[in-house]
Amino acid sequence: MEFLAHYDPLWLAGLAAALIVTGMVAGLMAGLLGVGGGIVIVPVLYHLFSLLDIDPAVRMHLAVGTSLATIIPTSIVSARSHYRKGGLDPELLRSIGPPVLAGALFGGVLGSLLEGVLLSAIFASVAMLVAANMALRPEGSAIADKLPGRPGRAVIGTAIGATSAIMGIGGGTLGVPVLSAFNTPIRRAVGTASALGLIIGVPGAIGFLLAGLDMPDRPPGSIGYINLVGFALIVPLTMKMAPAGAAIAHRINPNRLRLAFAIFLALTAARMFIDLLSQIT
Repeated sequence: MEFLAHYDPLWLAGLAAALIVTGMVAGLMAGLLGVGGGIVIVPVLYHLFSLLDIDPAVRMHLAVGTSLATIIPTSIVSARSHYRKGGLDPELLRSIGPPVLAGALFGGVLGSLLEGVLLSAIFASVAMLVAANMALRPEGSAIADKLPGRPGRAVIGTAIGATSAIMGIGGGTLGVPVLSAFNTPIRRAVGTASALGLIIGVPGAIGFLLAGLDMPDRPPGSIGYINLVGFALIVPLTMKMAPAGAAIAHRINPNRLRLAFAIFLALTAARMFIDLLSQIT
């Protein structure tokens, strides 16, 4: 680990602690909002990799790939918690799951080929748009009374899967607002979206892993664009905290849940935009 020998042990311990706290927050958010934790993990990993002076060419790819890998176990725990509480709709999941999988396969390949700056811009832009929709859309408003038929669901699911895989996030960031826009109750949208994280995480993580196998300038402990050190420090606490988040989601006011989701996304997106501007200037 010659790479890490250049850094003060106390400083490295601080980074490890930051990853552990990230795991706690990501797990809580995964259970509470069905987001799979990626919306927390991607920006945190990106900034930690910046502190470690990881090459900017691979920095965002490592954040996205590692995030997708962490989403897999977290989404399993979160989805099970929501299912036990009646928040996961199996019929809805069966109808939208296959196109989400197809989209995630495409997004996993495409995202691994995009430049890091473009990946960051996509992440920040989509997160801010979703936040604005959740915060500003009038209470009870919807595009339609229910989701469209099979062709429409195929388009919606493919878009959710592809965009989520490119961003390194679970299905909730896009799935929750989209399902809500079609009059799906917020708790059922959150519960069902939590299961989409597994459908997105597996093909997305595989795509980033394979694409990064021969890339130089990756930190130690990386397989492709997945950093195993980050994975190992984040995952245990995300799995531990996801059930707690799911329990809270079924006790608080749905409108507060939606507002919390919007505020969190807006803050995350703003931070990413600030970093993008600093790179450009």
